[in-house]
Amino acid sequence: MADPIVSPHLDADVVIAGAGFAGIGMAIQLGKRGFGSFLVLERASDVGGTWRDNVYPGCACDIPSVLYSYSFERNSAWTRVFPRQGELWDYLRGCVDKYRLRDRIRFGTELTEARYDEPSATWQLRTAGGAELRCRVLVSAMGFLNRPSMPAFAGLGRFRGPAFHTAQWDASVDLRDKRVALIGTGASAIQIVPEIAPVVRRLTLFQRTPPWVIPRNDAPVAPSQRAMLRRVPGYARVLRTLLYWMLEVRAFGFTMRPKLLQSREALALRHLRRQVPEAELQRALTPEYRLGCKRILLSDDYYPALRRSNVEVVTSPIAELRADAVVTTDGVAYPADVVVFATGFKATEGFGSLRIFGRGGVELADAWRDGMEGYLGTTVAGFPNFFTLIGPNTGLGHNSMVVMMEAQFSYVLSALDLMRRRAIRALDVRQVVQAKFNQRLQARMGKTVWASGCRSWYQDARGKNTTLWPGFSFVFRRLTRRLDPRQYDLREEARSR
Repeated sequence: MADPIVSPHLDADVVIAGAGFAGIGMAIQLGKRGFGSFLVLERASDVGGTWRDNVYPGCACDIPSVLYSYSFERNSAWTRVFPRQGELWDYLRGCVDKYRLRDRIRFGTELTEARYDEPSATWQLRTAGGAELRCRVLVSAMGFLNRPSMPAFAGLGRFRGPAFHTAQWDASVDLRDKRVALIGTGASAIQIVPEIAPVVRRLTLFQRTPPWVIPRNDAPVAPSQRAMLRRVPGYARVLRTLLYWMLEVRAFGFTMRPKLLQSREALALRHLRRQVPEAELQRALTPEYRLGCKRILLSDDYYPALRRSNVEVVTSPIAELRADAVVTTDGVAYPADVVVFATGFKATEGFGSLRIFGRGGVELADAWRDGMEGYLGTTVAGFPNFFTLIGPNTGLGHNSMVVMMEAQFSYVLSALDLMRRRAIRALDVRQVVQAKFNQRLQARMGKTVWASGCRSWYQDARGKNTTLWPGFSFVFRRLTRRLDPRQYDLREEARSR
């Protein structure tokens, strides 16, 4: 095991908050690089993050399985082109067991406060259970898609039946022969609708804005291909590379020339017209904004499910909930036994209940009062030795988030190598460096499809896009390959004479 970054008296040199895709991957890489002093704090009783928590019917990934997995831990046993929730969860648990990480993870441990202590250049951590820990480096692997967004409808507390968010799916509720009100038409809704429509008595789908939907073309992975993935050296790497570049070229349209997306719009409209011939329903499902401005959705069976006789699409805004109905602003009451909220997450509001205090006692929530921002989505000025995986402006609209995660792993490892090599106690990105980076980033954002006029969860309350990377992922990988010490204020260990 390599020498620790710092002297003893710490619970760990590195603490990772969160044991989802990002946290597990970071932990694996720390182990591989010889950083033996690290802990992972996980509020739940098992690993998996998104793929543990989201168990709604039909839950699946919209990136091919070969690409939505670690490049350093390929899986030859995928059963479908687009992996389902259970299979992804199994994959992550398998990675944890293979790399013997369970002893490194403290389950049932929710981080609630982190304070940077400047004299000792350490982070003082506090958990919901009252435990206190101290570390040199804090890595947030919590992401920003873990706090459900619940609309504040009038009468929400008056509804007497089960009501829950898709991310908090209540499996004890039997939907068979029930009247179900599904609120929202985002990524989770289009997966749920085809699954539950055949079994419910009535499904009322409340749509605020129709999404752009393109064919998913999902299929089982043929046994012959699984055999090639398993037996042919290099085949998995080649397939992953081909898929990566097939998706990556789409960044031209998303981030540089939105007009190039017109061909995708035509594909989506053909998909809609082919599957929904009814003129009135077709009009209700036709978006009036540029494809890509909101998240593009993939489905082969969403539109057909909406044509069922027991399914109704409602486009009038919701006014209130009553004891047994959802009422729209035109006064129509839609009877419901169960209400399901497919209303997304609070993606632009930071870390929620976790309070993080940096130099001078400044709270991160205050530093981000004008919107989240960091440097390369990984470090934040005024918060030394703090790294965010899937941080501000690291999301992708065109490719696999695992690509971005792995780029950040490299950047964090580069920082830790520098600290170890030069006996650095603390590193803090310079405010001027962060400011210039974000000025350029937001200027670039104005040319993207996400700035073409729609409102989406990519933007905060002020309309600032704080979630997506406005460029190619290979550029982000190049920028994060190695930390540049010139961009940071470095505090070295005092050397004895």
